[in-house]
Formats: sequence, C-alpha cells, structure tokens
Amino acid sequence: MPLSQNPLALHTWSLDTTPLADVLEIARSTGWDAVELRRLDFDRADAAGQSEAEVLDLVRRSGVAVSAVGVAHGWMFAEGAEREQLLATFERSCAAAAELGSCIVMSPVDREPGEVDRAAASVCEVGAIAARYGVRLALEFNSQVAQFNTLESLREVLARAAQPACGLLLDTYHLQRSGRPGRGFTEVAPEEIAYVQFSDVPRDGLQPGYAVDRLPPGQGVVDFPGVFALLEEKAYSGPLSFEGPNPAAWARDPKDVAREVLQATRALTSAS
Repeated sequence: MPLSQNPLALHTWSLDTTPLADVLEIARSTGWDAVELRRLDFDRADAAGQSEAEVLDLVRRSGVAVSAVGVAHGWMFAEGAEREQLLATFERSCAAAAELGSCIVMSPVDREPGEVDRAAASVCEVGAIAARYGVRLALEFNSQVAQFNTLESLREVLARAAQPACGLLLDTYHLQRSGRPGRGFTEVAPEEIAYVQFSDVPRDGLQPGYAVDRLPPGQGVVDFPGVFALLEEKAYSGPLSFEGPNPAAWARDPKDVAREVLQATRALTSAS
C-alpha cells in the first residue's frame, strides 16, 4: 500500500496549550484522519472534574478516530504501591483504547536506568494486560534518557521479552538524535514495528535532555524521503502520528499549525 494512504494522526502534545475539545475540532476541520491521545489528556480532565467516561464520550462525539492512547511511564522499574498504581493506570489506557476503536497503546521507556531482565519481565507483564483488551503496546526508546536511548537497546529488551502484544514505536526525532538518520532502521523486521511517530530535528541548537524543539517535516535535518520510502518497503500500513511539541508552535494559532503540518506531511508521503 502506498504510504500516502496511511492514516495521519495529530498527537495532542503538538497542540499542548489547546484544550482537548478544541484539538479534536481542529483535527477534524483541517483534515487529519485521527488524533493520538496522551494519558495526560485524561489526567487534566480529571483535575478539572471531568470523568474518564466523559472524556471518552467527548472523543466519540467528535467523530475523530484515535490512532493510539498513551500510558503513564515509569512501569518498567517501579516497585510496590507505585507499580500497582502504574499498572492500574496502564489497564485504564488499554480499556480506553479498546473503547475508542484503537489497537495501540504507546509508552516511552523509563527515564532512569535499571536491569535489562527486569525491563523485559515488565514488558511481558504489561503485554499480557494489553492482550486482554485486544490492543498492542508500542514501546518507544528515548534518545535523551540514560539507558534505553537507542534502537538497539530497546530491541534487546523486546527480544528478551518475546511478547507478541508488544512492539517497537519508531519516532523519527529519536532515530535522528540517536544517530539513526533516514534509512537507519533497515534491519528492523516489519512485524517488529507497532507504530510510527514523526517530527523533524532542528539543524542547530540541540540541547542534551531537551526534546520540545520538534519541527514539522521538511523544516529540519531528517531525511523524510528515506524514512517514508523504507516504511513503504516494509509495508507499514499503520498510522503516522505527528508528535511535534514546541513552545513556538504553541504560541501560534493552533489551526494554522495543524493545517501546515498536514500539508507538509501529505506532500512528503505522496512523493515517497
């Protein structure tokens, strides 16, 4: 299938300062196929006195599809009561994804380091939860954390876990910043790829540990023709989710941001 036919999703972090109801309307009116929800979207609603059921109803009534639902991070190495709470929250995200018709929950790796075998055991545990809801966990390495900051390190964890309900989340920002530009995931088998997020990396001014400088595709150094061509060769047919947090974008009209990113993305996927 040509990559131009893959669903394009707008990650809510890309319009972080815009209320969820407005993000849903902007995504719908500007032509996005879906949105990606964060656990934070539910947490903010809860703080405002809105129940999880009300958030789910808001999303359903918007008519916008959901590509993935985020989970709370930290479950890889947490212990005791904290772990129990994180696993319960993980299950709530799985339930939300299933109710909204999404087959993906996504999570970043833990920020703090730990034993690889412990991480693999945790992947097995949360994968079993995801499987009960008929969803798959897409696990993302983070180029700016201490341990699981490369594609290789995360593939090792997933290989040890051998949990079919868990796969790789490939993010062009983290691939680029970890030294895997363009076609830098050639060795990854198609069945390993659970989900794809994208944004561009600035040409200069990068700061260690800082990752809210992301740009629309074509404005930085990422070789998107190479990335998209390789995804097409691997027959990836899932969503492409724009995760582009950046204070400069948050200061602009969110509808303009959403429209411009969608136009740029369509031009690149069509060219692939």
